[in-house]
Amino acid sequence: MRMSQLFTKTNKTAPAEEVSKNAQLLIQAGFIYKEMAGVYAYLPLGKRVLDNIVQIIREEMNAIGGNEVSLTALQSRETWQASGRWDDEVMDVWFKTRLANGSELGLAPTHEEPITKMMRGFIASYKDLPCYPYQFQIKFRNELRSKSGLMRGREFLMKDLYSFSRNRAEHDEFYEIISQAYGRIYERLGIGDITYKTFASGGSFSKYSHEFQTLSDVGEDTIYVHEGKKIAINQEVYTDEVLADLGIAADELVEKKAVEVGNIFTLGTKFSEALDLVYTDEQGYVQKVFMGSYGIGPSRAMGLIAEHFADDKGLVWSENIAPFKVHVVSIGEKGRELADKLYAELSDEGMEVLLDDRDERPGVKFADAELMGLPWRITISDRAIDSDGLFELTERATGETKKLDYQQLVKFCLEK
Repeated sequence: MRMSQLFTKTNKTAPAEEVSKNAQLLIQAGFIYKEMAGVYAYLPLGKRVLDNIVQIIREEMNAIGGNEVSLTALQSRETWQASGRWDDEVMDVWFKTRLANGSELGLAPTHEEPITKMMRGFIASYKDLPCYPYQFQIKFRNELRSKSGLMRGREFLMKDLYSFSRNRAEHDEFYEIISQAYGRIYERLGIGDITYKTFASGGSFSKYSHEFQTLSDVGEDTIYVHEGKKIAINQEVYTDEVLADLGIAADELVEKKAVEVGNIFTLGTKFSEALDLVYTDEQGYVQKVFMGSYGIGPSRAMGLIAEHFADDKGLVWSENIAPFKVHVVSIGEKGRELADKLYAELSDEGMEVLLDDRDERPGVKFADAELMGLPWRITISDRAIDSDGLFELTERATGETKKLDYQQLVKFCLEK
């Protein structure tokens, strides 16, 4: 992509009205646009980051047998009344509206009820189980406060997978499989070493559920971390009983602030009972389907990663999720010509890079490159061409620079 063709622009300063660091930087760098509190649009570079995060999650869900679907955001009152969660006293984050004919609708804050209803058309026998539909869907939640940028929005992207099993044993087996898949996702996102499988309340479904909490000074949750076992306990369930269940002592734990980036729940038969999702077992008896729910917020993960890895110069993206792995900066007329050649050569090989071909001062280009945070910057300048023909390759995360000739640059890029 040529920056001269990119309609978005960077800003010299962060928006004063935005209090969260992640939103400040993402807006300043031209990755997102703020529509209102808790509601953001994704601009071309931001959309590429979000898509890369989504693709990592998709690959891991497909690898464990997930089937991707896309449910509707508009929800009928009747579906949710069956479970009792249409009532604002039970679920207080609804956005509700009415059709012209007076029918009441809601914008889905989650999808347990509609997917359970849908699966009645596909599950009838034990032979139809287990199955694992999942989706990436915009959720809507009428949050009382929304001042954490992408980490707490009123409109946000969520991956939710739902497991449908014959019994608890079959469910428990998949529960462990998807827990391991979540670990792989966070490793690929670059936050695996600071993300902990955290014991949390299971509500009315089970003794515990599990959250995946990433350490962050701006986190809303307090967790107690056991470094040796790579697990944590949410403050809400921190008791002597829990410590005994896990076989750990209080003095082995360290209190930390964290952001929840995923969760896995055992739902049991709560929703299959409410919406009459049943199957016939091997002996011909009718049984309730046993369910689980597994969420990850790609947009929240993007905000957390932006906030956690940023430095005083701007964003810092890893290769796995960066909008482009390489940022080519051209300086001078000869530099522009050679940068164009590199861009064309890499494009012919199917390698996408971001080329700063704008008519701007070198200082502006370098400052924007730092702010945007792509992993590698190549500087092609008249000075380098006229001297030794070696060009600077700078790693954004470390600031380390080395010099390569043109063919070495091509080889480096194509290996990325």
